[in-house]
Amino acid sequence: MERIIADALDANLLPDIFNHAYHGIAIVGLDGKWLLVSKSLCDILGYKENELLKQSFDKITHKEDLKIDLRKLKRLLKGDIESYKMEKRYFKKNGTIVWAQLSVSLVKDKDDKPKYFISQVQDITEQKEEEREKELIANVVKEQNERLLNFSRIITHNLRTHAGNLMTLMGFVEDEIEETKSSDSFEFLKQAINNLQETVTHLTEIAKFSKYDTTELKALNLHDYATNAIYNVSALAKNSNCIIENNIQDILYVTGIEAYLDSILLNLLTNAIKYKADDRVCNIVLSAKLECDFVVLSVKDNGLGLDLEAYGTKLFSLYQTFHKNKDSRGVGLFITKNQVESLEGKIEVKSEVNKGSEFLVYLKHPKKNITKNKKKDPLDFENKQV
Repeated sequence: MERIIADALDANLLPDIFNHAYHGIAIVGLDGKWLLVSKSLCDILGYKENELLKQSFDKITHKEDLKIDLRKLKRLLKGDIESYKMEKRYFKKNGTIVWAQLSVSLVKDKDDKPKYFISQVQDITEQKEEEREKELIANVVKEQNERLLNFSRIITHNLRTHAGNLMTLMGFVEDEIEETKSSDSFEFLKQAINNLQETVTHLTEIAKFSKYDTTELKALNLHDYATNAIYNVSALAKNSNCIIENNIQDILYVTGIEAYLDSILLNLLTNAIKYKADDRVCNIVLSAKLECDFVVLSVKDNGLGLDLEAYGTKLFSLYQTFHKNKDSRGVGLFITKNQVESLEGKIEVKSEVNKGSEFLVYLKHPKKNITKNKKKDPLDFENKQV
């Protein structure tokens, strides 16, 4: 390109090239003054042609970039390099800054003496602003993550204290009141406190690290975790007249983290109960199948359903709600999606208004070297159906 421009200058054809050039082009004297400038360069810098020709490039170059530019020019004049490229900032006529990708080469005469520089200037301001915006967002996210991590550590510490107190009080009550030993309600209370203690333990483990170590992933028995989740929502299901079926084979394992799998199942089950249809008995079915390297968990209900054409793109966004329910916060599905994706899986949904929804969660099938972990169930409930 530089050779074409140099030849065109000698043949007096340069105006045609300058008038049709998309990026800015300039002929710059050895003293740094603009000799010829294209219309596109004038547009980039905000000057009229006669105004720009009165300037020198160093006068409108940002001082932080000028030293680098001059150093490269000296190397060009000494013959150390044939051309150079750099990102630099110019001050426009109105005082604002424009970022440019600058390409410079040196044209010499027949005696090999420097004649002038050919500069090509591409406006990359929009690109740099996007990069800066991404960097700012990344910094904000990093700061928020650090705050959330500190928050989670405080919360888990406090929860651990309260859960421990509950365990102690439960022991006192069981020792002092003989009737509790034959009370089904007390057994349910004891199981609920045990589940709370287990959840706090999992959360405490996660709070120790800003990012979990993938080598710590475990093979989790999906049937057992589903059984436990069904138990945890059993009171809610009973009050809402919901039947929950666990049709997951007890030989299926998924790769995951205990707290994440608990959370995923609980969110999907509570949503299915929350958005049940009032004109029919709520029925929720859990099933799973092996598909390539994934176990596909299905949570299917016959509830209100969703208009995916209207809301499909917003379904997993933060603070998005789609039905009038006083308990809706628009957080659960956002968290669920992030937990699934952090385990290198994905989540999909099928839904039809007033017929129901089916959430499909793809979780990795464990490799042979991952330790299998079955969910402990102190009460040994089958929980095939609630």
